[in-house]
Amino acid sequence: MMKMEVAPPKVLKQPLVIPQRVLMGPGPSNVHPRVLHAMSHNVLGHMNQETFQIMDEIKEGIRYLFQTKNDLTLATSATGHSGMEAILCNLIEPGDKVLVAVNGLWGTRAADMAERYGGVVTEMTVKLGKNFTFDVIESFLSKVRPKLLFIVQGETSTGVFQPIEGLGKICHRYDCLLAVDLVATVGGVPFFMDKWEVDAAYTAVQKILSVPTGLAIMSFSPKAQKVIFDRKIPPKVFFWDMRILGQQWKCYDKPRIYHHTVSSSLLSALRESLAMLAEEGLENVIKRHEICYERLAKGLQDLGLKFFVEEEKDRLITVTSLIVRDEFDHKEFLDFCMKKYSLEIGTGLLGQTGGGKLLRVGLMGYNATLETVEFTLKVMKEAKDHAETKSSSKL
Repeated sequence: MMKMEVAPPKVLKQPLVIPQRVLMGPGPSNVHPRVLHAMSHNVLGHMNQETFQIMDEIKEGIRYLFQTKNDLTLATSATGHSGMEAILCNLIEPGDKVLVAVNGLWGTRAADMAERYGGVVTEMTVKLGKNFTFDVIESFLSKVRPKLLFIVQGETSTGVFQPIEGLGKICHRYDCLLAVDLVATVGGVPFFMDKWEVDAAYTAVQKILSVPTGLAIMSFSPKAQKVIFDRKIPPKVFFWDMRILGQQWKCYDKPRIYHHTVSSSLLSALRESLAMLAEEGLENVIKRHEICYERLAKGLQDLGLKFFVEEEKDRLITVTSLIVRDEFDHKEFLDFCMKKYSLEIGTGLLGQTGGGKLLRVGLMGYNATLETVEFTLKVMKEAKDHAETKSSSKL
């Protein structure tokens, strides 16, 4: 045998040490011990009957979470981005008009993706920290006459909540499909896919479902499914092709086929999370998030922190955005939280909200408990006092 030219890395001969942290940023959230245990089950083959059984049970759980009866309901092996990619890849053909609501990072990315798939994109914009009124949306729909409207229910980059109820009916008056990003909302706030006439929706598992990142879940209405199967050309990306992936997930009355090798360990984790959701009850899970947010919001106000989203009704309860005040250094604040208490708080992502201009406090899934909220507020108060003292000493 030839001699290896690259030596075994010394770093890999050391034991792996993962710190224990409280993840109160915009995601991921901490994982429940039951979900971690589910991942320790034996690995299964991706075409085993036991794996198919888990997939079928996951489909039922997603339908419950999304409040839908859609046949084309499944998960795919990638992060929340894959949900956005899959929806746009399947529903857009070259030359299709697409209207994208942009009030933060995720709307901007959706517009970029839609253009890459050949869509003729119109960006509907509003000031950061604001959402879209239905009058404004309908005005754009009447002028643009798009095939698809893409909108984010919870824009995590700014902490804005977007009402969705009633929007599907408006879109359908203009023969337009409605696609909704639920990555930071579903399970934490109400969402009724069928009742609200939403045609495509997706979320990531690492947020409110508190599952390790690596899966996205999504659902398509019968109207959207027909668009997928009536395409003139196949979806541009094989991996996102719902006609094939949907067959692996037995969404159609056809035999299962191989699309890709899904992780049975992640499937087990997702199934356990959905089982816990069913046990607690979706209404109770949403109520738990609301109660915890009320306490968090009051505590943040008591600390003298200023909300980035001015109107209370427009605030996303699962990710709260705060303006970093001049009297303290945000880096000192964040370093104190992490180094002393292993508490993670997020910062801003883009433009006016990037570069340390925002703090973002997440409240999702396993972390949505009053005990965790009280801990977070205690640490944030200490961190704020510390950062203000540091800032004063530099003057």
